[in-house]
Amino acid sequence: MIGLFRLALQYIPRPLLLRVSTVIYPLLDIWYRGKGHIDPINGKSYRKFLPYGYQTQRTNVLSPGTLSLERHRLLWLYFERETNFFSQPADVLHLAPEQAFQKRFKNLAHRTYITADLYSPLADIRADICNLPFSDRQFDWVICNHVLEHISDDATAMSELNRVLKPGGIAILQVPLQLDKETLEDDNITEPKERARIFGQYDHVRVYGNDYQLRLEKAGFKVKMIRYAEQFTKEEQSLYCIPPNEVIPVCIKES
Repeated sequence: MIGLFRLALQYIPRPLLLRVSTVIYPLLDIWYRGKGHIDPINGKSYRKFLPYGYQTQRTNVLSPGTLSLERHRLLWLYFERETNFFSQPADVLHLAPEQAFQKRFKNLAHRTYITADLYSPLADIRADICNLPFSDRQFDWVICNHVLEHISDDATAMSELNRVLKPGGIAILQVPLQLDKETLEDDNITEPKERARIFGQYDHVRVYGNDYQLRLEKAGFKVKMIRYAEQFTKEEQSLYCIPPNEVIPVCIKES
């Protein structure tokens, strides 16, 4: 199973993989039902989760029922327990929308919920994050997770995300982080295999480090780096399969 998932991730184009997964995951949802782990996004329990990873396969991380990863489940719990995202109508921009979230967010009573991406078949609007087709101060929330590590000009992208937020608005900007190091990037590394070896994935252009917060602040955000998983016991972390060291960057546009 681990080898099959690795091959699929490496050789099936991501847009096609997204389409195929919508057919497969309802079957996986039934097959893996049982006791052991709970996906808080759909509230169902499973005997185990599936493996996932482009380079190194992580075991027991991909929910069969929602296709959520560890970080998705942690973010869902944060939204549910610490914010009014599920209860307060708002204008929401969701870039690179995750399958685990998209339909559920769309069914919330938000004033507007817009999804955008340059390539994803799930998105409503085709858009370049470095030149977003939206007005200044249009959104209360911007959700843009595991996108910036793909963008060469991330400073422009961060500025665009800040531009479209209303004053007091919140952007959730998760990325892969190595907080014991500074950001690693090199524009001369363009070959996919070399990028995978150095940055962890064939289409990543950097690995963010402990200066990620400073980069976001330079774009105009007030940033809180929230280690939300630390608020859960080890038993709860295992139950939900959430990463103990995952950080949720909560970025606020100041008035």
